[in-house]
Amino acid sequence: MDRLPPIERRIDTELVDYRAALEEMTRRNEAIAAGEARELIWLLEHPPVYTAGTSAAASELLDPRFEVVAAGRGGRYTYHGPGQRVAYVLIDLGKRARDVRGYVHALEGWVIDTLADFGVEAFRSEGRIGIWTQDIDGREAKIGAIGVRVRRWVTMHGLSVNLAPDLSHFSGIVPCGIAEYGVTSLERLGKPVTVAQWDAALLARADAFLARLDQPCPKEET
Repeated sequence: MDRLPPIERRIDTELVDYRAALEEMTRRNEAIAAGEARELIWLLEHPPVYTAGTSAAASELLDPRFEVVAAGRGGRYTYHGPGQRVAYVLIDLGKRARDVRGYVHALEGWVIDTLADFGVEAFRSEGRIGIWTQDIDGREAKIGAIGVRVRRWVTMHGLSVNLAPDLSHFSGIVPCGIAEYGVTSLERLGKPVTVAQWDAALLARADAFLARLDQPCPKEET
């Protein structure tokens, strides 16, 4: 396989409107597919917004106190807002292993490994989308979300991790359609992490994440 051009790494420190980000992602996705732009890892945060995936059910929108935007990604409702760091990942899987399941598995592993750098043991849970950990009450709770879309083998959307968001904002939806479990954050777990610290740790593991994309997805998730 020919060596791919270096991936652009973009970091926004100001809040980015969700609709504007979605439009920019769509344009970049098309440009990557056409061979006119480099792949991209984009780190940012949004003003408070609820986003609806393609499987979102109206009954899971409990209190639309914020704008609700159809995201076009897979999954159901999720929340984005200040204190939650988002990584949009636009990768050409056509030039790597054409394995969407393996891509999602690699995204999950990227988040889990980075959380471990801050002393948080996180894990996948079969049948439940997202990244999970043990909350301060001993129950499992969601600390990160995964949502992707693939167009012409180029990915869109990506992952989000709760650094220190207002967790009450999640009560306006059933996050990812899972009502039985709560949502937590690094701050709630007593692991305060700045945006700069998180970004640096996540990007330090980006090459390992990308290397996984040329490997088959494990048959059993661990």
